[in-house]
Amino acid sequence: MSRRVALSLTAGVVVLGGAGAFALAYAGDQPPALAHSTARYTAPDGGRDGSLSFSTEVTASGGVKSVKVLAYPAQSALAEKAPTAEEMTAEESAICMTVDTDTARCTYTVRVTAAEAASSPQGSWHVAVLATAADGSTTLDTRAADFTLRTR
Repeated sequence: MSRRVALSLTAGVVVLGGAGAFALAYAGDQPPALAHSTARYTAPDGGRDGSLSFSTEVTASGGVKSVKVLAYPAQSALAEKAPTAEEMTAEESAICMTVDTDTARCTYTVRVTAAEAASSPQGSWHVAVLATAADGSTTLDTRAADFTLRTR
């Protein structure tokens, strides 16, 4: 192999290696990402309690540390001034199952009694989510999913 070809090949490997290292460094700086967020409300019926179930998929380089969830009425003071990341740290946690090193599927389910449903504002509700990565970076989505609360 000529010296010129070897030098060109070496330069190409260095450039590609540097681009790969940059891409990995950039990916490591990304906050957690939420995907496929859904909420489902089932009203209490007869003598049976209802439920609110929320699920989401969280991707964060290095893994997911925690996911906090808060459901709130669309017609409320909280909706006018969306919850902050600091406020969300005190909320209830979702249960997360690791899919791979960077992704977890997280679910949150809460029982809803007939009395709770009757005393809660009827209509549209939002679900806020605070995802925290293992490196401490966070993502707050104050409207990750919506559902409608109605009594039967």
